[in-house]
Amino acid sequence: MKDTTDKYQNKPLSHESTSLTQAPPDDVQTAPKYELSSGGDYAEPHPQELALEVRGLWTGYNGHPALENINLKVAQGEIVGVIGPNGSGKSTLMKAILGLVKPWKGGAYVMGQPAATRRRIVGYMPQMEDVDWEFPVTVRDVALMGRYSGRGLLRRTNREDRDAADAALQRVGMHDLGERLIGELSGGQRRRVLLARALANDPVLLLLDEPVAGLDATAQHRFLDTVDELRSEGKTVVLSTHDLSCVSEWCGKAACLNRTLIAYGPPGEILDEQVLSETFGSHLLLVHTDGRAYAYEHHRHDTASDVETEGEAGT
Repeated sequence: MKDTTDKYQNKPLSHESTSLTQAPPDDVQTAPKYELSSGGDYAEPHPQELALEVRGLWTGYNGHPALENINLKVAQGEIVGVIGPNGSGKSTLMKAILGLVKPWKGGAYVMGQPAATRRRIVGYMPQMEDVDWEFPVTVRDVALMGRYSGRGLLRRTNREDRDAADAALQRVGMHDLGERLIGELSGGQRRRVLLARALANDPVLLLLDEPVAGLDATAQHRFLDTVDELRSEGKTVVLSTHDLSCVSEWCGKAACLNRTLIAYGPPGEILDEQVLSETFGSHLLLVHTDGRAYAYEHHRHDTASDVETEGEAGT
């Protein structure tokens, strides 16, 4: 599923977006402060331990708000799962953290500094639909592109860049396919290549937009195992998903988003019927398959062909 708050075509390998945000409506400044739910008692992270903090963030497109007064704190070494219906602002939140969407009010901070100044320590994995998989580049080329945020598009890569890209591919189990064209990869392999690209610059914070959408259970588990290993190594991860089981099993906290932050806290304490109803509204359709629970919109009709597998493709 795709968050429809922002669409851009065939920009597989760049953080940059050409869309521009306009000034907010006049009433944004006087909007009441939103009280977020903690979801229960848990230790509030010390400010020095925060990998990410979003403070009173308002932003949108063409004068229409996509996010309204978002407040959340993510400690170093946490995995946070962001859930919500299409158009709820999940992708917009990530783009605001990356600086691709300008805030109307408030902002995001990475390791205590404005996020716009910390781009080099943030890794981003876009949705699969935002990637042109027919573009004639190899797996290694894609991983190398993860070094551009620190070097610039016009500078030639050096040995350090190549070693970093190879290490990232090794980390996600894709080094042996380094010379393969990306269009020849399976769904699970494509996700891991994009993850390697996000890792190539050794980020502190990873933003993963719908990383397991459409994957079968085996591919999901393999990908999420890698993400959990990265967390244990000190990486902080914010991922968006419609897989409620994924959030419950793999994420220390859940952020329920629908333009505003409906609830934020440990999944086992906040993911109840009331919160899910407020988050998804009339769009909520819970589908149970392979022992997992997915939140879909009523108009979506999935078929077996929509599910991608981890198996080798293009061989």
